[in-house]
Amino acid sequence: MRRKRTNSLTFCALFAILGLAGCYQPTPRPQIVATEPTTVLPARLPVQRRIVGRSVENRPIECIALGQGYDVTLILATIHGNEPAGTPLVEKLAEHLQQNPDLLEGRKVVILPLANPDGMSYNTRLNTRGVDLNRNFAARNRENSSRNGYRALSEPEARAIHTVIHQYGPDRIISVHQPLACIDYDGPAAHLAEHLAEHCDLPVRKLGARPGSLGSYAGLTLRIPIITFELPRDADQFSREALWDRYGPAMLAAVVYPEKAK
Repeated sequence: MRRKRTNSLTFCALFAILGLAGCYQPTPRPQIVATEPTTVLPARLPVQRRIVGRSVENRPIECIALGQGYDVTLILATIHGNEPAGTPLVEKLAEHLQQNPDLLEGRKVVILPLANPDGMSYNTRLNTRGVDLNRNFAARNRENSSRNGYRALSEPEARAIHTVIHQYGPDRIISVHQPLACIDYDGPAAHLAEHLAEHCDLPVRKLGARPGSLGSYAGLTLRIPIITFELPRDADQFSREALWDRYGPAMLAAVVYPEKAK
């Protein structure tokens, strides 16, 4: 009886030693095999939204930066508050670029959808201090006055635009206006103006550099090609879709310049 018990103990000890040594093989767990996705999603487009300034009445001035390439286009709208059609147009542009990120390969687009929020709120060209923001820049042809501002960049809205220009260093600038229904330009932008005219029904018309204007400052002082994209007077009566159908191709042409917009 004692011998049987000794044999049993010996067998158990031997079994334990073999298990510790790796001879014992547990039941294998089922393996999970990774499979390739059936569809490949496009890379996410880098988008940054931030407040770059505030109006006299503390309304935010938003900046939307899309993409991360070295070729930079700055597009702004409604620097004159009673010329509001550009705001829905450039907002639609931001949406389109997010849906078509391939357009921004090697490019960045910076958009200020509403440069004069107080003026738009009151449907007036000027800001609430009675200053024309498009005459408030430090251009060489600047003229100080109550309407232009008694000094360059006296207005917070103009300072916000100035900050964005110097932060991003754009290769071209498009400022959307009304109501002259043409494509004006300043600085080395004649070819760009003709390029945009190929994609819309607006003619190129050189209106001349106005004292202290953004066109004078960017185009003549900084030598950045700048377009004043003048929509027709009734453009603010168009739906956003109608604005995009008519002028969206020109906005895209500015973004992919000097390539042809598809």
